[in-house]
Amino acid sequence: QVQLVESGGGLVQAGGSLRLSCAASGRTSRTYAMGWFRQAPDKEQQFVAAISSSSRITYYADSVKGRFTISRDTAKNTVYLQMDSLKPEDTAVYYCAAHLSSAQAMTSMTPPASKPTYWGQGTQVTVSS
Repeated sequence: QVQLVESGGGLVQAGGSLRLSCAASGRTSRTYAMGWFRQAPDKEQQFVAAISSSSRITYYADSVKGRFTISRDTAKNTVYLQMDSLKPEDTAVYYCAAHLSSAQAMTSMTPPASKPTYWGQGTQVTVSS
């Protein structure tokens, strides 16, 4: 079992930045690929970013590429999502995810039909115009 706890959400103006954190606990959590999904009001959950267990490989949705950066600190068992140049359309609940299989597998997931092994409780990000 892996537990995920997100933090760092909040309200920011368009063009601003936020950094989300996700603390993972559990005996084998370091072997999991990690990622972020988001769900905007009245929309389905969508993939945002993922990072491999080795931290060598990262993936991003086209909508955030060049603005968001995913990273992980293995020593702290924490994954981060640095969000820059935020736009109002980035407003959503952001969910941390851990997946037993590859980070690449998360890029094509469409929850709830296909989803990562573990989810966090979510953190709200609101970008005002």
